[in-house]
Amino acid sequence: MSRFFEPFAGTPNPSTQPSIGELIANPQRRTWLGGATAASLASVLALEGCAALPASSAGAPAGPLLGFKGIAASAEDAVRVPEGYRADVLVAWGDPIGDVRGMPAFQWDAGNSAQDQELQSGTHHDGMHFFPLPLGSRGSTHGLLVMNHEYPDNNGLFPDGMANWSLAKVRKSQASVGCSVQEIRLVDGRWSLVRPSRFARRIHANTPMRIGGPAAGHPLMRTAASPAGREAAGTVNNCANGFTPWGTYLTCEENFSFHFRAPAQPTAFEERYELSPKVRFSFRWGEADPRFDLDRNRNEANHFGWVVEIDPFDPASVPVKRTALGRFSHEGATVTVCKDGRVAVYSGDDRGFEYLYKFVSSRPWNPADRAANAGLLDEGTLHVARCNPDGSGEWIELVHGRNGLTAEAGFDSQGAVVMFARAAADRVGATRMDRPEWVARHPRTGDMYVTLTNNAGRGRDGAEGPNPANPRAPNRYGHIMRWTEEGADHAATRFRWETFILAGDPAHADAGQRGNIQGDLFASPDGLFIDDRGVMWVQTDVSPSALLKTDHAIYGNNQVVAVDPVTREARRFLTGPRGCELTGGCMTPDGRTLFVNIQHPGEMGALGTDPANPRQLSNWPDFRPDGRPRSATVAVRRADGGVVGT
Repeated sequence: MSRFFEPFAGTPNPSTQPSIGELIANPQRRTWLGGATAASLASVLALEGCAALPASSAGAPAGPLLGFKGIAASAEDAVRVPEGYRADVLVAWGDPIGDVRGMPAFQWDAGNSAQDQELQSGTHHDGMHFFPLPLGSRGSTHGLLVMNHEYPDNNGLFPDGMANWSLAKVRKSQASVGCSVQEIRLVDGRWSLVRPSRFARRIHANTPMRIGGPAAGHPLMRTAASPAGREAAGTVNNCANGFTPWGTYLTCEENFSFHFRAPAQPTAFEERYELSPKVRFSFRWGEADPRFDLDRNRNEANHFGWVVEIDPFDPASVPVKRTALGRFSHEGATVTVCKDGRVAVYSGDDRGFEYLYKFVSSRPWNPADRAANAGLLDEGTLHVARCNPDGSGEWIELVHGRNGLTAEAGFDSQGAVVMFARAAADRVGATRMDRPEWVARHPRTGDMYVTLTNNAGRGRDGAEGPNPANPRAPNRYGHIMRWTEEGADHAATRFRWETFILAGDPAHADAGQRGNIQGDLFASPDGLFIDDRGVMWVQTDVSPSALLKTDHAIYGNNQVVAVDPVTREARRFLTGPRGCELTGGCMTPDGRTLFVNIQHPGEMGALGTDPANPRQLSNWPDFRPDGRPRSATVAVRRADGGVVGT
């Protein structure tokens, strides 16, 4: 989630293709041609850990989808849910995860060491998924909760913030990001961590990893620490996520560039990834750790910006960077099964004017042999979306030697194409979009959805401005797009699309900023998933710079909204504490627990909380006089144990 990096600070996308916003108001594409025929039930059930319905439940659900009373917007420093529900804090930043090597307690003065942090839940909880235990089961009372920790709150990690910066501080900052694997169990209606746990594991910015796919071994992947270009150290800026039918977790590296000291003379391709002195924001790792100083280790940045596959059931396994899925500010990796058993992986590039991508594997997944799927995501075809004004669309191949992706254009191999996927997408004429983020698939219809959070840069500093077909410039509130693949097959190269929801206030005085929401208002849709009953759960990410201010005041704190995809009615289900983002929503297979991450409560800007007064905006969830706000995961359940949302 890059909301505090807007407006776009690096080199703008130079493509001249029309943006998705330019197409919104085109009357030719306002007619939706209907949802796709339901995908094969076997494909739905194949997604390990997702809450798929049994075959006897297929068809329209009985009764209304939204069975709760929506709650009011809130400016409170609290998590609020509807009457008859409760939200329990499960794990917060600094809590020991249950690793058998040790369980250091959180120190309220932020005095924990880097070694402690490697055994504790990280900062900025983000995308996550629940994997039932044992592997292959569909239980809902015992499992592994795997989550991302997006970026460091350096002002919260240290008593004096970023003053007296040092290598020791960098090491703790590096230990605070990445992922956590945590074993959890439901007992007497409440979830808790299992401690100790043989599964518990922290994966951070220095964890050994392997590089797979076409970029492995490319000369630009070779570093002093990885002379063959086939090993890497760590993962950073882990934002949204995905999971595979064979039971692995996909963590997505988003704004990796802000961890590096940029080179003094960047190439054009590096500038497309904001690896430039023009970009002023930095977590300052390169000041003390030479690995993150690109004038000393030029190729190190090429190890980041990928989707990383992790086996949560094997704590000794080595995570793998799956380069065939492309390199950009990955916002999610939503896996679907094609009609022939191959898998498609959808990802957005979460920056203004960037693209929507799809990877299709070369071979089917093997449900009978988990090990046979180990390299499935290393071979296949990467595509980028082009949305036409008439509501049609096409997936354009990003393949070396095709569509102008040649050595003469700077792409010497498929490794270079995936490494510089943004530049490749520019060249093939893909459609620029307003920060494409999470992608979700409807389990009954097969329709696909993507959140387009906002684009504060539209119409600013020479960027594309408003026009008759695009009244939302700047796009302050965001929207959600829906599409269906041709033939209801995720391997298709053509699709039909429409704008599903324009976020914002339908009564806004400015027609260019007006939304079309039916029901409870929201802005900046970000996190997204659709449960097995067909309820769409939208999590919002209005920037702290806009929360509760001017025309954003009516939305209150960030929120979780349930939407009926048929009626498009929106009902507010949860509101978060001050300064936070709501993200990571997922459910147990029985639909009776909703897990949500409360990210960066109390954040006042890009550097996080105020180190001199960390409780200035929020003191959630502990409310200790000597405490500080902490990102945390909450488990939401109905008091009577029923299905969430009914």
